[in-house]
Amino acid sequence: MLKLIKTLAVLSTLGMLFVLIGGALVTKTESGMGCGDSWPLCHGQLIPSEITFELIIELSHRLVSGGVGFLVLLLSILSWRKFGHIRETKLLAFLSTFFLVLQGLIGAAAVKWGQSDFVLAMHFGISLISFAAILLLTLIIFEIDRKFDAKSLYIAIGMRKQMYAMAIYTLAITYTGALVRHINASLVCGSWPFCNNSTPLGLANFNLHQWIQMGHRLAAGILVVWVIILFRKVMKEYKTSKVMRSGWIVALALILFQVFLGAMIIVTKLNLMIALLHALIVACFFGILSYFILLSSRSSRYKKDAKNHHTEYVS
Repeated sequence: MLKLIKTLAVLSTLGMLFVLIGGALVTKTESGMGCGDSWPLCHGQLIPSEITFELIIELSHRLVSGGVGFLVLLLSILSWRKFGHIRETKLLAFLSTFFLVLQGLIGAAAVKWGQSDFVLAMHFGISLISFAAILLLTLIIFEIDRKFDAKSLYIAIGMRKQMYAMAIYTLAITYTGALVRHINASLVCGSWPFCNNSTPLGLANFNLHQWIQMGHRLAAGILVVWVIILFRKVMKEYKTSKVMRSGWIVALALILFQVFLGAMIIVTKLNLMIALLHALIVACFFGILSYFILLSSRSSRYKKDAKNHHTEYVS
């Protein structure tokens, strides 16, 4: 049984990555209506008679999402039964399924009745939350805590609050990035890092699409600075914690690579592979953040339990 659950966990995590990338591919190739206004069928048919590129992209995304949805549901049920005694398991099992179903319903509603770009942009962020929940559930199943002494890692409350806030902020940035894609604003600014490097402060003539594009760049720039500050803090204050140091080295490398890819999207005029890699890297970065939130939660609980135990001992 344990081997089956581990296999399901790995397949679900990898599958969710494909769902994330597939959703970005649908948006980038404007294939959202590749199956017309039919859902879950394609043009009202189980096997469409006319095959187009957009249809293949959209139908493939639906099939992968459906298959992954089945795997995640099965994983959630088995994890609940087998690892329900572990504090986070039930919550993560619920979140994994709930947000995956929610993103599917939003996609279906967009096909059947249409949605504004501002609503559709939520699709990627919702999928990101589901991916993070599945990833954390997988780490718990593989008992990652046995690879180091979790009780020896105490994350200070200030650091915990910053990581919680950073995760929420990252979700907000992914929303603005998805909005840029949905309103076709990826190339409204021909330069980088400014919209027009020859007149970097020429804001008066910006249209709405340019404001959204530059707002996303500014928000991403703030995140990079924030990650660098926390990275330096971790290197200074957690010298004995291999998990903290290694994790934040990876986080810093991912966010810097993400910025590079963002610039390359402009330079290459929206190269599809670079755009998809851009979506993949932010998913990995958010996964790292989510893992540290799990460690922060456990660190807080361990500190509270130790305090209560000390109080009982003194009494």
